[in-house]
Parts: sequence; structure tokens; C-alpha cells
Amino acid sequence: MSSRAAHSTPQALLGIGQVQHTRLRPARHAFRYPTYFLMLPMRALAADPQAWGGVRHNTLGLVSFFDRDHGTGQGTALAWFESVLADEGLLEQADGEVWLHTYPRVAGHAFKPVSFWYAHRQDGSLVAVLAEVNNTFGERHCYLLSGPQLRWGQELQASKVFHVSPFCAIAGDYRFRFLRTGAGAGVGTSDPSASERTVVRIEHHNEDGPLLLTSVSGELQPASAQRVRRAFFGMPMMSLGVVFRIHWQALQLAVKRVPFFRKPEPPQAFVTR
Repeated sequence: MSSRAAHSTPQALLGIGQVQHTRLRPARHAFRYPTYFLMLPMRALAADPQAWGGVRHNTLGLVSFFDRDHGTGQGTALAWFESVLADEGLLEQADGEVWLHTYPRVAGHAFKPVSFWYAHRQDGSLVAVLAEVNNTFGERHCYLLSGPQLRWGQELQASKVFHVSPFCAIAGDYRFRFLRTGAGAGVGTSDPSASERTVVRIEHHNEDGPLLLTSVSGELQPASAQRVRRAFFGMPMMSLGVVFRIHWQALQLAVKRVPFFRKPEPPQAFVTR
């Protein structure tokens, strides 16, 4: 990590990339869609509202971020995440930036299948990652991933406890890999010409081995008003499109006679470590 990147001012970033998903069993099924998302330095944004760039904060716009879309929906999203860290005894270590990888509200509409919170130390190293998962039934659950030697690219595991798809039983585990490379990786940069890339890979394994392979990736650039407008007009119905595509893919799985599982009660604990 260069000293230049370490001392630059983090700002809201816009990621342009794609989502890929492959089911291996009992019938193979795969798709790939273009997408865009936000990468937000939450502590820097709390200190400097100008760092939001072209993203609206808690007000309607083409592309916006609302605190109530995360955590318990009360107070600020950052305060909620910091309370999770405090409950786990991790807040004191997480004295650096907190980055949030999430889908925005688009023209006031939002559906966020999963968001990722990255808690850093002052030196940029990772303390914890939290995967915040929403299903289409309006339920939310979080998986907290941490460890003494947490690093980018490391495989992290969590037992599956939350219902997401009616075509997957609540069994097995998730295996996560988080990558962030390029200029200012993990810290952010104020240089508008610099770029970096993020990749999140998630595998769902059950007793028979890998079942689902999912990834979201994209190139990150400062979320200027011009870039935000370009992303919006390139995919003006993105949030509604996410919901439509989920149901369209579910219909195709039903046609392929993939077994259906009824939704159980959500887990009592909001956060699984």
C-alpha cells in the first residue's frame, strides 16, 4: 500500500461490473447480468458530506443511499454496524475506515440481496467482514466473519442458517472470498483518474459438495455526478430488475424440476458469527 493512497481522502465509489451465478445440481443453471453498486467509506462520509459525490444521502435521487435500508433500520447504518462490532469485542481494533459494498436505491426503489461491511484497522488491514443478507420475504440476517489473521483473498466460512431461495435447503455452509485490488485498494483515493477493482465470490456447499457459485465484481471509480447519471441512464430500472430477475430465474428452476423448500422461521439471532 503506497503512502500516497494511505493519506488520500476516501470518498464514495461507484462500481460497474457484473453478477454471475451458477447452480451445479440437480440441474445445471447459470446466468450473468451487468450491474452497478456503491462502495462507501462510511466514517469518511459521516465526517464530510461532500464525499458522497453524486450519490444522494437519505433523500430521493436517481441513485441514493438510505441508512434505514441497513441493520435494524433505526439510527444510522454506521452506528448499527459499530454496535455489532462492539458486541463482538471488535470495535476497538476497528479504528480505521469502514467500507460498505451495497446496492443503492435507484429512483427511490431498493432491493439488496446482500451487502458487505468491511471493518479496517488504521493500517488498512481487515478486522472483520459482515455479510448482510435480505430475502424476498422482507427478512434480514447477518453473517460476521472475523479472525486474528483476516486478509484479502482468504476463504472464510459460515454455516447457512437463513432462508434465501426456496430452491435451497438451510444446510451446509457458505465459503466467501473478498478481493480488492488496484490504486487505493482498501483505503480509497481522491485521484479521479485512479481505479481499482473488487470481487466477491460466494460458494454454497452442502453434504454433496459445491452447489451454488456466485460472484459480483466491478471496477471502482469515484461516484461523481456524471458517473452516477451515466450508470442510472444505462440501467434505470436496476433495483426493480433485480427483483424481476430473481423471480424469472426461480421460474426457470421450477421448470427444471429443482426441489422446492418451504420457508422456515428466521433464526432468532440477528447476527451469526
